[in-house]
Amino acid sequence: MTVLHLADEGEAADFAAFLARLIHYDRGAAVRLQTTGKTLAVFGRPPSFEVLAIRAVRLAKPYENGLEARLDVTVSAGELLESVDEAAATAEVPAAVTGPPWAGVLPPRGGWRPRPGLPAMDALRATVAAAVGEFRSRTEELAPEQRTRVALDRIGREIWSRTLGDTELPVRALHAAQSLGFLRPVPQASDSEPPALLSSGTWLRLRTPFGSIAVRRAGLGALDVSVR
Repeated sequence: MTVLHLADEGEAADFAAFLARLIHYDRGAAVRLQTTGKTLAVFGRPPSFEVLAIRAVRLAKPYENGLEARLDVTVSAGELLESVDEAAATAEVPAAVTGPPWAGVLPPRGGWRPRPGLPAMDALRATVAAAVGEFRSRTEELAPEQRTRVALDRIGREIWSRTLGDTELPVRALHAAQSLGFLRPVPQASDSEPPALLSSGTWLRLRTPFGSIAVRRAGLGALDVSVR
């Protein structure tokens, strides 16, 4: 069994929390793992949001497994979570699984350019709160016999498909970031960079100190897809 040595107990705890949040939305969730130097990139796709979540996990040392100097595998998120030992800051890599279609189409590694118009962290959280409040109020206004799954999905699509201000970022990307713990307050003593909106090809990426949300921009077809 391949063992990953995480940077410290805190990194292990954050990693476990991220996996637990993914499993909350999909008990059978899979994640794709890729290592580069002392960083483990974890890709997941919570189905409720139609976005790609990316969590960079710091490693205590570069990955190595015999002659293999790089890890690239898709595994069960649940099995990976069970293997995380927070006290020892380790995680065992489970056996590979047949990856879902999204695992074969990832955002590009480079070429990311800053995009203007992203509000500050507090404003991002306020936008999510307002959208959640609107969804609740509009559904509560429906008569009981009208509160069907089709009606709720229609309201949800209308709200979460809106774009943020003058950007092309759908509000559902903010909702996903909030739900996965990416929009939590940054400690005042932290030297982390503020949230940023980036683009590369057909992809938009909301980057925060705790993780990223990537989404394909509407209307751009299947161009510039990075298949790895």
